[in-house]
Amino acid sequence: MKFLITGGAGYIGSTISSALIDAGHTPVILDSLVTGRIEFTKDRIFYQGDIADEALLRRIFKEHPDIQCTVHCAALIIVPESTEKPYEYYRENVAKSLELFRVLSELGHGKVVFSSSASVYATVPGYMVVEDSPLNPLSPYARTKYMMEMILKDFCKAYNMKGIALRYFNPIGADPQMRTGLQVKNPSLVVGKLVLTALGQIPQFKITGTDYPTRDGTGIRDYIHVWDLAQAHVKAVTGFDEAFERAGNPEDNYLVINLGTGNGVTVRELVTAFEKVYGQEINKTDAPPRPGDVAGAFANANRAKELLGWETKMSIEQCISDALKWGKIRDQVISYED
Repeated sequence: MKFLITGGAGYIGSTISSALIDAGHTPVILDSLVTGRIEFTKDRIFYQGDIADEALLRRIFKEHPDIQCTVHCAALIIVPESTEKPYEYYRENVAKSLELFRVLSELGHGKVVFSSSASVYATVPGYMVVEDSPLNPLSPYARTKYMMEMILKDFCKAYNMKGIALRYFNPIGADPQMRTGLQVKNPSLVVGKLVLTALGQIPQFKITGTDYPTRDGTGIRDYIHVWDLAQAHVKAVTGFDEAFERAGNPEDNYLVINLGTGNGVTVRELVTAFEKVYGQEINKTDAPPRPGDVAGAFANANRAKELLGWETKMSIEQCISDALKWGKIRDQVISYED
């Protein structure tokens, strides 16, 4: 089957595309290459452009009328940056998604799997959240994800659309075959920074936020291998209608599903695991939280198992090992001359 992947030249979108190819399907990639990489589109159907470009979207579906579903990954994703540039985040993430969803609805291609985020959740006692836990997005980035969910939900109820919002927890690692991985030269994600520190590309790793009410004072997260995350998308798009049937076909044509391991790991615990896999200690220091940082959460992933037949398989050690492998070869795959 054929699936449209917006942001398919980015870290997660490219990994989803690889997982679809490995499962015998065909991804059609739409990416502006603002943060995505042309190297990740090699030997794949690729359109360079904006998700709000109506003419381009209509051309894609005219040339590929057999697209079964759209996986909407395209977004700006850096939390501290979103506090500095809220206009850009609301424009790129919210306003352009509104146009994308409108065009998909008008074209009769209303099946959407949306890349949402666990950052929409409020901090709850014990830190484990289910899909109907309270929401309280605290950064402009998180609020864009919340707004995109609400737009999709309203479209699904009003128009001929069906949507699955997959709330990602904390993707780490790389494609185990090393086709793709974290593509930005100076990543903001925690394991990306750990890898840069280990490889001597930055002087030290900063543990940002050490006074949270967690077991060791650092933020708690649910670190999920990006390949496990990609497999969830394969199940979501290939078993789209079955997921709705298992959920009792809700009247609003909309589902929310957490994607996580079900295990909470603090940042300090992650650093310890990283050093164990790496084989030596890295230079690290405590630092204040970054703008938009929160204590965090981890997933109750029961719904993903019930509706998608999916659960994680890869350990945090495997995540770290793959991230280190990718860090060592990244510059051979990606040219940063531009």
